[in-house]
Amino acid sequence: MSSFICHHFYPSLCTSKLAFPTNPIAPIYLGIPNYRDKARFSRLSSRCYSEVPRHIDSHDKQQKKSSFSMKQCAISIALAIGLITGAPDLNWQSRAQAITTPVLPDLAVLISGPPIKDPEALLRYALPIDNKAIREVQKPLEDITDSLKVAGLKALDSVERNLKQASRALKNGKSLIISGLAESKKDRGMELLDRLEIGMGELQQIVENRYRDGVAPKQKELLQYVGSVEEDMVDGFPYEVPEEYRSMPLLKGRAVVQMKVKVKDNPNLEDCVFRIVLDGYNAPVTSGNFLDLVERHFYDGMEIQRADGFVVQTGDPEGPAEGFIDPSTEKPRAVPLEIMVEGEKVPFYGATLEELGLYKAQTKLPFNAFGTMAMAREEFENNSASSQVFWLLKESELTPSNANILDGRYAVFGYVTENEDYLADLKVGDVIESVQVVSGGDNLVNPTYKIAG
Repeated sequence: MSSFICHHFYPSLCTSKLAFPTNPIAPIYLGIPNYRDKARFSRLSSRCYSEVPRHIDSHDKQQKKSSFSMKQCAISIALAIGLITGAPDLNWQSRAQAITTPVLPDLAVLISGPPIKDPEALLRYALPIDNKAIREVQKPLEDITDSLKVAGLKALDSVERNLKQASRALKNGKSLIISGLAESKKDRGMELLDRLEIGMGELQQIVENRYRDGVAPKQKELLQYVGSVEEDMVDGFPYEVPEEYRSMPLLKGRAVVQMKVKVKDNPNLEDCVFRIVLDGYNAPVTSGNFLDLVERHFYDGMEIQRADGFVVQTGDPEGPAEGFIDPSTEKPRAVPLEIMVEGEKVPFYGATLEELGLYKAQTKLPFNAFGTMAMAREEFENNSASSQVFWLLKESELTPSNANILDGRYAVFGYVTENEDYLADLKVGDVIESVQVVSGGDNLVNPTYKIAG
């Protein structure tokens, strides 16, 4: 009965391993305050409805549903009332921990403009470059997506304005773009710019022919050219990983993998291949660990172990271990929490942004996109990630883009960029047939999969 009461009245609060801060002046989102303001409450952890990505531990393997006590439910309800009414902080000794920090006065600082939800756009902006000229080409091409939301052929007028803006930006800024290319990649970058210019002309012809259906595919092609040009502006790996993690598998750059999943009991979908881009520029340790496990075929044949409408999760090996046991050392491999923040040159390690007091910081790899990929870990052990990974499904009031409570708490290291919508169709028991490296494998350093045994 207690579990029912808690879940029925406060479904968002009946979770494990999430923080629920409050700002009395923040707007209400689906009846719960805007969680992005990380100011008061930390680590509310009750057990009636497990929404939060975490390790699937040995207890989970034996008992899928854990009990929820009346005391825990009462704590959740009390905190919910406090969040909404501005009640004083409570000093919970066990499952909730109060912290004292000033209320953030300006929510507008936290949410600056419409959130970017497209995974490939997020990856473009996450590159370690500073070239305004190419960004001025990129932005109007991305805005074509919003222009196409207008019904009928009227959308083409807006598309044409976007295209003219991008064409002017390319013409006026081409020399600055070329000067920003890495010397070793300049020839390829210039060739890509020529293709981009030709492609813009082709898109102009599509618009003039009033062929609406041809716009989106050509837009995608043009943005791929832009993204490739931006990648050619990165000259080597931009920083040194801290010495304590330097000997671990590291992805110094980006890599692409394909994950093929065999889907059961779905007449409309038998198997699906997901394209995943791993970002080692912003999460070299986390993505390097995953790629190393991929090369070991660790995930091949593994089942989807959680699919609840909030996340899809896998990576818990058979047996008592909750993570990867390296056969060369016979010890579990633990990966540190790794968060790159806008304006920083090196990721933060071992602490959440809340613990660091960085309440206004924006992560370089945010939980904005459907199919955001991150590491599961134990709630109170920041450096406990190993092999369990999850993909976020944007179906929860806890995770509005640019205003969620996952950013800065879990290490994002990539995005699903093809067939991501099919993640919602996966179920527990569906089998990962294989995960294979498509490109970027040579960016992996210290690969332990090559060690015999």
